[in-house]
Amino acid sequence: MSSPVSDLIKKAAEGGRLSYDEGVRIYKEGDLHELGAAAHARRMALHPGNTVTYVIDTTINYTNVCNVHCTFCAFFRPEKHKEGYTMSHDQVLERVKFAADQGATQIMIQGGVNPELGLSWFEELFARVVVEYPKVDVHSLSVSEVLGLSKVEEMSVPDVLKRLKAAGMKSLPGAGAEILVERVRKRISARKVQPQAWLDVMRQAQLLGMPTTATMMFGSVETDDERIEHMLVMRDLQDETHGFTAFIPWYYVPHKTPLRGKEATGLEYLRVLAVSRLFLDNFPHLQASWLTPGLKLGQLALFYGCDDMGGTILEEQVVHDAGSTNEATRKDLENLIVTAGFQPVIRDTYWNLRHDVALATA
Repeated sequence: MSSPVSDLIKKAAEGGRLSYDEGVRIYKEGDLHELGAAAHARRMALHPGNTVTYVIDTTINYTNVCNVHCTFCAFFRPEKHKEGYTMSHDQVLERVKFAADQGATQIMIQGGVNPELGLSWFEELFARVVVEYPKVDVHSLSVSEVLGLSKVEEMSVPDVLKRLKAAGMKSLPGAGAEILVERVRKRISARKVQPQAWLDVMRQAQLLGMPTTATMMFGSVETDDERIEHMLVMRDLQDETHGFTAFIPWYYVPHKTPLRGKEATGLEYLRVLAVSRLFLDNFPHLQASWLTPGLKLGQLALFYGCDDMGGTILEEQVVHDAGSTNEATRKDLENLIVTAGFQPVIRDTYWNLRHDVALATA
């Protein structure tokens, strides 16, 4: 006889591990408020105290030229398209300067999979960032971009990562995971990296000592069961490597994409967060990705398992082009944290607390 759902939620809140089937059950059958309370209890057990972190960062989308052509993306342009662009190194550095001048410590340089850019293009760029702005961390590219470079250079993924790391890329973001289930990827990103290949690139980066984040873009064509399947493969890799710093679920914005579809609800977002915190027992941090659901839901996420508000995202184009209009300043994020009853603390990419950086609201 199976356990009542409330017993499963209680077990997870106390740090017990849920099986895949149990994860599906609490997702489908659990009361949202009970899930939220349990996820918040688990978050407070993992991170006692009254602090919520955030990072001062920017995302620089250096090119929209891409040969992957995902149906959920309104940002990319195919090769030779008249609206395609690729920034020069100087243009990227101008944006790095703008972010660094505002105190940014995390720089995410990310774009399409542009086959005209070789490994040396990125090595030279990252080396310049490191020399000219030594206080920022290059938390950049994506699994798809790394695999694109591997193909262009006819080089193994570990060798590509080693060269990028030597040039100054310190960590690898979790972009491009979407839902790591083959059925889903055939529908929304058939030309993109397959689930096991995504995990393998993350594994290689982590084995090289490069911390990574894990993401989940939900709300396109996946089922509830497939959301838990995605979390399961992330949890399995984390058991093996312990290389993920945080899990960042965010929902698909359909308004201007070829795939279209219906936007997820705020209640659905909170359910995903709560179940993520309860199911992913080996992930140290859960991040509120306010960029798609908005700042008010980002604030509410702090009571559904999240201990981090993400970043300021001073510049970003991919989600914006899909139809999102959400923006936030440092003061905005800090006010959200304070009015929720917490104390904001600035961190870096690796969750080192930056007590040397003054709060915007101080």
